Amino acid sequence: MYPWIKALHLVAVVTWFAALFYLPRLYVYHAMARDKGESQAIDYFTVMERKLYRGIMTPSMIAVVALGAGLLVLSPAWLSQGWLHAKLALVVLLVGYHHLCGRFLKQFAAARCQRSHVFFRVFNELPVIALLAIVFLAVLKPF
Repeated sequence: MYPWIKALHLVAVVTWFAALFYLPRLYVYHAMARDKGESQAIDYFTVMERKLYRGIMTPSMIAVVALGAGLLVLSPAWLSQGWLHAKLALVVLLVGYHHLCGRFLKQFAAARCQRSHVFFRVFNELPVIALLAIVFLAVLKPF
């Protein structure tokens, strides 16, 4: 059972991270379209963002958390390892990042987001740092 849950967990992680990388990139383009007054592009990005967040990103996050919890139930000894505590802290931060993406989604949909495309270019890099740290922690188990 454990290998099946782990495989599904990894698929969910890949899917969630794909969305975590792509949604803020859409925000870059949305902010640029907003600044240029391109209403047709703004409408297009609003639909894409909503579908990505609700249809792919959120279900993937739920699957990551649920399947990860399932892995811990099957192997509770992992909870005594420091690297896992660090990894779980990063996951909590990513869940917060996910919800912050949802806040920006609502702001863009209501035409209230005033953040610049430069802000979203930097914002888009944060999950990359988390992914690198999580992978190194999980593979190397340094502590």
